[in-house]
Amino acid sequence: MTAMIDLLFWAPVMVGGLLAGASSALLGVYVVGMRIPFLGVCVSHAALAGAVFGALFGLTGPALLGPALAAAVATALLLGLLDPDRLGLDANVVLGLLFSLTMGLAFLGIGLFAVYGRSDNDVRSLLWGSLNFCRWRDVGLMGAAAVAVLAFVLICCKEMRALMFSRMEAAAAGIHVTTVWTGFLILAAAVLTVNFQTVGGLMIYSLMTNPAAAAFQLVRGHGRAVALSMFLGAASGIGGFLIAAATDLPTGAMIVILSSTLVAAAAAVRRLRSWRS
Repeated sequence: MTAMIDLLFWAPVMVGGLLAGASSALLGVYVVGMRIPFLGVCVSHAALAGAVFGALFGLTGPALLGPALAAAVATALLLGLLDPDRLGLDANVVLGLLFSLTMGLAFLGIGLFAVYGRSDNDVRSLLWGSLNFCRWRDVGLMGAAAVAVLAFVLICCKEMRALMFSRMEAAAAGIHVTTVWTGFLILAAAVLTVNFQTVGGLMIYSLMTNPAAAAFQLVRGHGRAVALSMFLGAASGIGGFLIAAATDLPTGAMIVILSSTLVAAAAAVRRLRSWRS
């Protein structure tokens, strides 16, 4: 009976870790492929800033998802409408500027908690994450976001592959670059925001980039990279939780460390292959 109760209690945590890892890693294939790793950092900190100011206005718990998602989507829309080529700046420079702004706003909000004498417990949980508190309601949101981004990638597969190669050539081929790119960014914002509690706002981008970086080390071809990245992301989410449960260490940190270890292992395998050939 005790084992059954434990299974029912940890089931949403396990499913949540799997969904968070797989959906974030799916995004990572395109983010890493386009060489814009700052995207995850920028959007996640925008969501964090939204949640922080939502908490300052008295929102708590699940209600913080609203302002977090609004801030992340607003940033995604801005990124989608800004054309780095017209601005004469590299895409990562634009992302870096927005990241600096959103990070500054997030930490400004955190500093205001002491000024107004309010508790920042909810905000601290968002910073560091805690997959252990994932419940079926949260799993439902994660699942919906994962299905949405997967459907988008399947429907716009050719367009996204063209964007990975070159935005200019994709536009020349007749692809509505701004529409496709903005749609992808909005879905990325949704996925990162609903997955906040897995590893926290400060580290969620690691769960997006690390599995994809490992996959690109091991396989060639878009389809294989997507499949392997999602597998490694899911393995990082579940494996990090199991390690944390066995060692009584922070879950978010263990997920990130495991995903980083997978990148190192993939690089070693690639180096071994090159020596043998």
